[in-house]
Amino acid sequence: MTFQTPWWLLALLVVAALVALYVVLQLRRKAYAARFTNVALLGSLVPKRPGWRRHLAFSIVALGLVALVVSLATPSTEVRVPRERATVVMAVDVSLSMQAKDIEPNRFEAMKTAATEFVDVLPARINLGLVSFAGTATTLVPPTTDRDAVTGAIQRLDLAESTAIGEAVFASLTAIDNFQAALDAPEDKLPPARIVLLSDGSNTVGRKATQAIDAARAAGVPVSTIAFGTDYGTLDLEGETVPVPVDRATLKDIADQTGGSYHEAASAAELQEVYADLGSQIGYTTQPKDISTWFVRAGVLLALVGAALSLLWTNRLV
Repeated sequence: MTFQTPWWLLALLVVAALVALYVVLQLRRKAYAARFTNVALLGSLVPKRPGWRRHLAFSIVALGLVALVVSLATPSTEVRVPRERATVVMAVDVSLSMQAKDIEPNRFEAMKTAATEFVDVLPARINLGLVSFAGTATTLVPPTTDRDAVTGAIQRLDLAESTAIGEAVFASLTAIDNFQAALDAPEDKLPPARIVLLSDGSNTVGRKATQAIDAARAAGVPVSTIAFGTDYGTLDLEGETVPVPVDRATLKDIADQTGGSYHEAASAAELQEVYADLGSQIGYTTQPKDISTWFVRAGVLLALVGAALSLLWTNRLV
């Protein structure tokens, strides 16, 4: 919880002073009673006081004052709200290594299932595009709010040779640029953009990952990466077993250098969790919500309860 006008909290010193004054008055009453030599006569002259109940009533009123003072400081809490606008391009690896069966039923099918769920996670107003890459990178669906178009393209993905991670980033940046250019809005009014890149291998063809990092940083577009697969994945190519381990270092470097987030997924379930987490990060933002009314209600209620108890038990407000 934070306070938008915290200087009002200084008024708590006034409440503290009232409490201190109350304590002093109670001590003076005790001192006066102690000076009265005939205790029996004092008991007959002064009606029996409510004792602890009097203190309880004052404590409740004091708490009510504290709540009211806190409300003046405009307390707020962070709440998660869907983004009104954003542009996301999902770049998915369709190289032959995605046939590896270290993830059930295989990397490729698990990736398609999780990617489809990612489409469902994003709020409807976010524009989502799809880029596939193997030896080259292709924009299959430019950023759009048409979720069916993206989902259909995911289901039609085909495998191909080689892995061009750098080209995937460049193609994604181009898709974002084209979309933003069509908006015809000032640069400072353009919606935020991000690339989500999933791959299981090293960059083997096309422009280097370092070039892609420079381009993404220049464009101010974070690239979040997912290293998908295990270190023990293999392919059977014409009777020969070929290892296809995940290149975590390259993917982590891309994320770190561009301001994105890096994730690892060694199973279909983990991949789905990563996509859900990314969808939450991208699709929602936090905003302060004024909760001062909660404290006003609590303060008024406590003050009324304290006053009522005081009147009930002592026939006075304090």
